Amino acid sequence: MKYTVKDRFLKYVQVDTQADPMSSTFPSSAKQKDLTKILCDELDQMGISYQTNDAGYIYAFLPKNVQSASKKIFFCAHIDTAPDCSGTNVKPIVHKAYDGKDIKLPDDSDQVISPKDYPTLNDKIGKDIITASGLTLLGSDDKSGVAIIMDALHQLTQNPELKHGDVRALITTDEEIGKGVANVELSVLDADFGYTLDAGNLGSFEYENFSANGLTITFTGKSAHPGYAKDKMENSIKIASAFVDALPKDTMTPETSDGKMGFIHPTKIEGGLEESKVHFILRDFSTPQLDAYKALIENTAKNVLKNFPHSSYKVEVREQYRNMRDVIDKHPHVIDLALKAMERVGITPDVGSIRGGTDGAVLSHKGLPCPNLFAGMQAIHSKHEWVCVQDMEKGVDTVLSICALAAEM
Repeated sequence: MKYTVKDRFLKYVQVDTQADPMSSTFPSSAKQKDLTKILCDELDQMGISYQTNDAGYIYAFLPKNVQSASKKIFFCAHIDTAPDCSGTNVKPIVHKAYDGKDIKLPDDSDQVISPKDYPTLNDKIGKDIITASGLTLLGSDDKSGVAIIMDALHQLTQNPELKHGDVRALITTDEEIGKGVANVELSVLDADFGYTLDAGNLGSFEYENFSANGLTITFTGKSAHPGYAKDKMENSIKIASAFVDALPKDTMTPETSDGKMGFIHPTKIEGGLEESKVHFILRDFSTPQLDAYKALIENTAKNVLKNFPHSSYKVEVREQYRNMRDVIDKHPHVIDLALKAMERVGITPDVGSIRGGTDGAVLSHKGLPCPNLFAGMQAIHSKHEWVCVQDMEKGVDTVLSICALAAEM
């Protein structure tokens, strides 16, 4: 089998698809649809039917080539890249037959990808590594997933001996800003279950993720002319600053947590004399714990306001996504199928948990069980992002293996 995943990936990452968290449009940045068009052109070349929408989504449909298959399966990836690091003018570099040494990125001598920092590199000696040039992220999150899906569709159309049931692909936009399936139409997708390809190293498989809320607390102070403010002014900026300082520092923060530990994370503070806002993301594997975090925030605010008797606060909470395990535990065949498929192509599954979320978490709670498969991405959202070509090829193998097994259901 001649893989096309590397060449597709190299093409996709050079298209700037960075999402814009401050935008209210869908997609949040019009340039995401530049890649949508490229993918649609490739689907046309494969002879695969598809639909798109104004948000830049693609629904692709490959009919079954066996009569017995009853389940409709889908694979999902997102085309946008994170706003954390520039995605403009990405210059991908293929480091053939990696030798185990530090990889120095040519456009910024301070950017060095070292196996000391990324020990997974030690498992890739002799394989081909793709990086950016040192000025941008690479975009493997999640263009490696997109490339794997597109190559798998290519292989299925070019090799009719590969048996499969009805296969769908769902390509989304704005996943990185929490809106990845905000405009999905389940009736159009018309599937029974599926998998996102949005996980990391070879063999990674995840069906548990953070439950997530966004929270904004607004402090209203008391304004006065600064020249005549004695015993009158209560500055909301100082209230918000005292409040943030009073939050836990040694626990319940991203920088002090790992594994199954959750956190309270202030992401933005803004305001003036009379009104200030602090924006948070709340994360935990136990959904009820999010309410406990909210209560802690409110108790902290009340304690701080004891020193500001003429001021007040209000809290707004927005549900973002929920732990997919609450759904997927009821559909064990979706887990078993992926594990068996990986083993069939010589991959040892590495079952873990996502300290974040995916489109699959939202889809699961919409009624479509959708755990997360590896796409090979490493050091995501940074200038050190990298991916192994052979891991992406194994991703193609895994998708084809899942399709073959699903054809027997």
